Formats: sequence, structure tokens, C-alpha cells
Amino acid sequence: MHDFLRVTLPLAAVNFLNQASRAVLAVIGPLLALEFTLSAADLGLLAAVFFVAYAATQLPVGIALDRYGARRVQSVLALTAGAGFLISALADGVVMLGVGRFITGIGIAAGLMAMLKANTQWFPKARVAAMTGSGVFVGALGGMMATLPLASILPLVGWRGGFMILALLSVLIAAWIWFSVADAPPGHVKPVKRGLAAEIRAFGPIFTHPYFLRFVPAIMILSGLNFVYQGLWAGPWLRDVAGFGDAARAIVLFAYAGGMAAGSLLTGQAASFLQARGQSPMLVPCIGMGVQIVIQAVLIFAAPSGMVALCLIWFVFALSGSSGPSGYAAVGQRFGAEYAGRVATAINGSMLVLVFLLQYVIGAIIDLWPRTATGGWDAAGYGWAMGVTLLLQAGTILWAWRGYRLMGKDAA
Repeated sequence: MHDFLRVTLPLAAVNFLNQASRAVLAVIGPLLALEFTLSAADLGLLAAVFFVAYAATQLPVGIALDRYGARRVQSVLALTAGAGFLISALADGVVMLGVGRFITGIGIAAGLMAMLKANTQWFPKARVAAMTGSGVFVGALGGMMATLPLASILPLVGWRGGFMILALLSVLIAAWIWFSVADAPPGHVKPVKRGLAAEIRAFGPIFTHPYFLRFVPAIMILSGLNFVYQGLWAGPWLRDVAGFGDAARAIVLFAYAGGMAAGSLLTGQAASFLQARGQSPMLVPCIGMGVQIVIQAVLIFAAPSGMVALCLIWFVFALSGSSGPSGYAAVGQRFGAEYAGRVATAINGSMLVLVFLLQYVIGAIIDLWPRTATGGWDAAGYGWAMGVTLLLQAGTILWAWRGYRLMGKDAA
């Protein structure tokens, strides 16, 4: 418990910023679309800019974590995130807002990976998923704060004030990490530092490993769909398909973020519990994938209209998607602890490239239908867009299942 409070919790605070910065656009996105006259594709591109920076930073961050440790890397990145939030708050147009979102994407890039790296060093293998899940739970609270609580104070501080609050939190978290987190546990042997070219080549065995090639695509979709919908499209869907106003939409998004928080805690604990009893560490993520498939089908063909039903269905969708970090931990265990940072960022970087593409493609599909009289988008476009994500997920699950059959016990 002491190591969790001293190491994992401060690092989880950056993931709090990560989740908040992802969820905030789902709340203010419709407002920005009206203020800056954005199309669905434009709004998707604004969201995607954040993920471009997030993705582009992954591999350098992985090298930095393995060379310099989570404490130094995260302290610098938290300050970078603060600068991005400040620029967003001061933006006088969509271009400056995009620049702020890009810098923020760099600053929160190691939110999950730094925790995974530190947890791999400080905790036994069977406890890594549980500690990481507990840390992601703390991070998911940031997603919750960026929904109903943010919507409730927007009339007082505006969306610019919301970004200013996040900028201040970033500075405080950077100081917390610097003074609380140790560079490494006692007795830890520092890795031999190699040249940059050798460090980059170390990614080759990771990306070409059979386990990585078979299971990571499914994990990418599992985690990526939470980025796609919590980060943007759940908000417009609730407006244009469910017909919800701002207040009702914020309540459902709060339930969504609650599902992320609960799922992060529960799925991580479940994965560690089952692994300690000889089960595959991939079991929990696989269950989450199946649940997501069912929920997407329901939303396409028989979406409920009531507040309680939609809160429940988006809560469960988020809960199932939050099992993604358990998949990260499962893949990471195939490699040595000295590669933990690079394995995590290899997965996350690949996933974020997918998120960038999906954010834009979903917007482009929705734009195929004319805008409604109220400035929203046609409900049919959302159905077709979700159909694309459903098919992608089904395909990656079949690919992983075939790999499991081919690998046999070695896949466990």
C-alpha cells in the first residue's frame, strides 16, 4: 500500500489529466462546432490532432521511460501538458486551439505507460494488472470530472476557465511526482544505456513478436473505442440520436466516465486474481471485447431512448473497454521488465494511430448525410459509422482467436 501511495498514485494523477483532456471535448465539442462553424469532419479532426501528438510521442516516451525512469519523464511531461491547457484556454481561434490540443497530447502521452513501467519495477508480476487498474481508476476520475461537474461550472467559468483549471492541476502534479516518486526500487540494476540507434532497433523484436501481432490488434480496438466515443462521438450521438439536451447529455457522459472508473478498478483486480490462479491474463480483455460487440449491435439496431437505459448501456460499454490496460499488462509480461516502457508505448502508439483514423473516418461517414435544421447530424450516419467499428472489432477478435488456436498453451 505504501508503494502504491508513493509511486503509483502520483503517476496516476497524470492519467487523471489524460482522461480529463480526452473527455472534455465530448462536453464542449457541440459548443465549439457552433462557435467556430465546424463540420463533423472538422470536429473529428480537432479531436484527432490531440491523438496525433499522443501517438507520435509514444515511441520516444518508451525509450525515455526505460532510460531515465518515470519520475523525471513524467515531471517534464506534466508541465508540458500544463502549457497545452494554457494555450487552449487563451485560444482566439480554432488553429490556436488545435495547437494547444497538440501540445497537451504530448504532455499526457506517458500517462498509462509510466504507471506500467513503475508498477513492473515495484510490484510482483501477478500484482501488476491490479495496481495498474487501481491507478487507471484514479485516472478515470478525471474523465468523470470533465463531464457533469464541468458542465455544471461552465456557466461560471466558461470552457476557457475549464482549461485554466487543468493547467494549474498539471503544475501541481508535476511537483508531486518530482518529490514523491523514487527513480527505482532498492537494489534495482540500472539498464545499460545504448546508442539511440540501438534503442530504436529494440522495438523490432516487439513489433514482430507473434504474441504482439496476434493479440494487440484486438486490444487496440478494445481501448481505442473508449477513446473514440468518450473523447468525442458519444456526446454528439446523445444529441442527434437520443435527442438529449446539454444537461441530460452531461449526465450520461458522467455515467460513461463512471463505467471507465469502475471498470479500471474491477477488471485489473479480476485479471490479477485469475492470473494468480493459473488463468490466462488475456481472459478478462477477451470478455470485454465480447461485451463491446453486443453493445454496439444494440446501439445500432435497437438503441434505447430513456435516460436510465442509456446511462446503463454506456456505463457497461465503458466498463468493458476499460479492460484494455489488462491486455497491455498481459502482452508486456512476454518481455523483460527492462522493456516494459517500450512494450507499453508500442501498443499505445499503435492504438492511437487507429484512434486518429477512426475519429476522422467516423466524422467523414456522418458528413455523408446533410445536417439537420438544428445544426446536428443525421442519425443514420451514426449507425453506419458504428457498424464500421463493430466489423473492425469482430475481425480483430477472430484474428486473435485464430492465433490462440495456433499457439495453444503458449498463448495463455
